[in-house]
Amino acid sequence: MTEQTAQEPRPASEPAADSNAETNGASLRCPNCGAPVEAGDAFCESCRHPLSPQAEAPVPEFSDSAAPIEITRSLVVSDGQDEDTVPVTRPCANCGGVVGADGYCEICGMKAPNERDHYTEQPAPWVAACCDKGIRHHRNEDATAIGADLEPGSRAVLVVCDGVSTSSDSDVASLAGARAARDLLVASRPAGLGTPASLASAMAQAMKQAASTANKAVIANTAPDSENAASCTFSAAVLEGDQIFFGSVGDSRIYWLPDLDSAEPPVQLSVDDSVAQARISMGVPREEAENGPQAHAITKWLGRDSPDFVPMTGTRTVDGSGWLLVCSDGLWNYASEAPALQSLIAELAAADPDPLPLAVSLVKWANEQGGKDNIGVALARH
Repeated sequence: MTEQTAQEPRPASEPAADSNAETNGASLRCPNCGAPVEAGDAFCESCRHPLSPQAEAPVPEFSDSAAPIEITRSLVVSDGQDEDTVPVTRPCANCGGVVGADGYCEICGMKAPNERDHYTEQPAPWVAACCDKGIRHHRNEDATAIGADLEPGSRAVLVVCDGVSTSSDSDVASLAGARAARDLLVASRPAGLGTPASLASAMAQAMKQAASTANKAVIANTAPDSENAASCTFSAAVLEGDQIFFGSVGDSRIYWLPDLDSAEPPVQLSVDDSVAQARISMGVPREEAENGPQAHAITKWLGRDSPDFVPMTGTRTVDGSGWLLVCSDGLWNYASEAPALQSLIAELAAADPDPLPLAVSLVKWANEQGGKDNIGVALARH
């Protein structure tokens, strides 16, 4: 989740810090409906009443036996095929029984994890994404959508949208926007007039069209009578051979992170549309600006009330091996500068260099740092 600002910054809504949990010995119950709750819960699972956590929430473990439901989308764009999203329904993590349409196990009655809370994508072995609600929020308003040709290093599309938390529709709208932009960029392969400058110009136009398409999808998934329209950030990157084309609105980011043995420096490609970035531009040190008042208030966004959703666009030629990373602030909150992310990825990739487990490891690492926000991570290996 992120915060939004127009003329005046509008902070994200958070649960009130009142004393909402009652104790009865070692047990805790929701003061609204009386259902049992855990000490680290921010919301009651039964009625969604906000709670004041009495303890640190546990870091979720994403194991094969108890992992949340995944969403996998297979895109084989090399031959024009586009298979639709296929939910991978896991058995009940408690007893292995069938999870019914209502989200509860038909054998033991345990509620299954919401597939929107944590999902992964891997359209090709060299590209992957992981999206997770984090620890402190009751739903996941981040969204990832990716596509790729099967040949490693050929062409990949990575999109991340981060929903603004003040709207009841941002979780649905951000996912719709990310998928709409992804689908357009997968289908759009402009060549320009055959020169690098012409190709860059054509891809910049494609990025603007993708942002516009995503904006329409966000609006289409906003309730017409909503007093606070759904809105989200937009960051997209296309890796094609040795070229990266990118566009962004808001404060989700795009990084190029060469391998540690490369002479090429790691770099943040996108520039935030945020209060923090405005302060950095005025000379305020990055760490101070990104941790100051309204640091995560964004100055541009997608949505019905957006005054400007035209993305900042750019291109970069890359040399050698490395990672293209598109992520929400749920990750970069804990490692903002490109060298820090480069070192983190090198450390995590040492255990498993494949993109999917690496994306999951980055999400797990962010949760271990506190998981105060939703987390969206998309990776492509060059």
